[in-house]
Amino acid sequence: MDWRRWESRSPSKSSKCTQRPESDNMSSWVERQLSSHQFQLAATAVVSGITVAGLIYGGQAIRRKVAVEELKASIPPLDEEHPGQQLTDFGAASPIPSAAKEEERVAALARRAQQGDYDLELINEQLTRTASFLTPPGYEKLRTSFVTVVGLGGVGSHCTAALARSGVSRVRLIDFDQVTLSSLNRHAVATLADVGTPKVHCVRKRLEAVVPWVQWECLNVVWREDQGERLLAGWDKGRGSTPDYVIDAIDNIDSKVELLKYCHQHDIKVISSMGAGCKSDPARVFVGDISASIEDPLSRTTRRKLRMSGISEGIPVVYSTEKPGPGKAQLLPLPEEEFVKGKVNELSVLPDFRARILPVLGTMPAIFGYAVANFVILDIAGYPHEVGAGKTREKLYDSILSSLQGLEERLARSTGQDSQGLKIPVTKDDIGYLVEEVFRGKSVVSGLPTRLALTRWRAPKDGFRIDYRWSGQKYSKLQLEELVCMTKEEAAVHEREVLKEGKPPEVIYDVEVIQLVERRREEELQLRRYR
Repeated sequence: MDWRRWESRSPSKSSKCTQRPESDNMSSWVERQLSSHQFQLAATAVVSGITVAGLIYGGQAIRRKVAVEELKASIPPLDEEHPGQQLTDFGAASPIPSAAKEEERVAALARRAQQGDYDLELINEQLTRTASFLTPPGYEKLRTSFVTVVGLGGVGSHCTAALARSGVSRVRLIDFDQVTLSSLNRHAVATLADVGTPKVHCVRKRLEAVVPWVQWECLNVVWREDQGERLLAGWDKGRGSTPDYVIDAIDNIDSKVELLKYCHQHDIKVISSMGAGCKSDPARVFVGDISASIEDPLSRTTRRKLRMSGISEGIPVVYSTEKPGPGKAQLLPLPEEEFVKGKVNELSVLPDFRARILPVLGTMPAIFGYAVANFVILDIAGYPHEVGAGKTREKLYDSILSSLQGLEERLARSTGQDSQGLKIPVTKDDIGYLVEEVFRGKSVVSGLPTRLALTRWRAPKDGFRIDYRWSGQKYSKLQLEELVCMTKEEAAVHEREVLKEGKPPEVIYDVEVIQLVERRREEELQLRRYR
């Protein structure tokens, strides 16, 4: 072995190491790469791309910020006058659809419901209070009933709303008129948007949002007797039975009389609303037979015209015993210039309709309408109910009239005259008028409301005289203004001391009673003009 050759190849311990460390190799590689032309081009491209992207995104951010600021500045403050809506607590827009879309949705739901596509359980749940009140049999009668309402003003609209909400499932509406701005003070459902639209469609549209399953038939026509067979025909295009009830809410006397006469002659149940205009006292609104309606001007005129057709009773009415008087609302006169123009009757909407304005307190038509609806609901359902105070008061008036007749006969006999067959010029209606309207159903002496009687206030100056001017007839010259209201006990004392012994009332009664009688007599003179 050539040891010298091996030694020459082997490094000497004393000689320096010529091999580079690994870190030096990496550094050299990096230096070589950085000095490479290709690397420099790639690096330049990357840096340029980052710079361009930064400029682009920066510019977009600046433009977006400017646009947002401009948009915010363009939004007006959301105050009470702004039509916008506040966001909900969850940051969403308020769920209030537009009026047009809401009406379309309601109409679509109503069409489906009226075709039977509505859950019966939902209907029963909505009407559960009515059902529990009327009991199942009565509720079922109401649910299958058919009612026709003629006149959709203040009374008719409130009545219709009550009937539909209570469960009547088929309603026919008849009215020729349109909603006016002045009718909004008393109409049940009309809004400003309904002004100028037919009342029948206004009522239907508004109530469909409450009771979509109710079926409606709207007839925008005038009630005429010659059209009665068509207007009051059965529900299914004239087929089937007539309405279970007809509601007269007409404010024209001639049309009212025609409708009531037609229903009476054809055995159709009908109830009529008398005048709510110029009325203000809810406590004086009653339901009774038309023969018992006392001192209601519209009722009295209607009753007279019906009597000419042979109808004097058998029609229930809602009426008020309140009378016009000093300080109370009255039918407004037409301006003088309208009379100068001539042909005042042409100012009315239709021939024979009133042209003057009737003041109406908005609450009173509603009271009349709900009274009518209440009567109809109970009657259809067979629920126990009474017509009202009319019959019991009728007995009272008969008793007072009989007592007054007896008084006049006793006074005639006390002067030596024959009282047999004596007549007095006082009717039962007069008795009701004096007791209810003039003396408020109370004694002028004690204020008691029981055991009432009418008696003369003073003895006649020329004595009690019977009029014999007509052969076979004798009657007392008694006048209504001579009568006052007392209890029977007070009237007996008054007869003895004032009428027979001749004492003036001022000697018997104190100043308060005398003044009260004078006030009542003055009021009677005012009321007499309206009788």
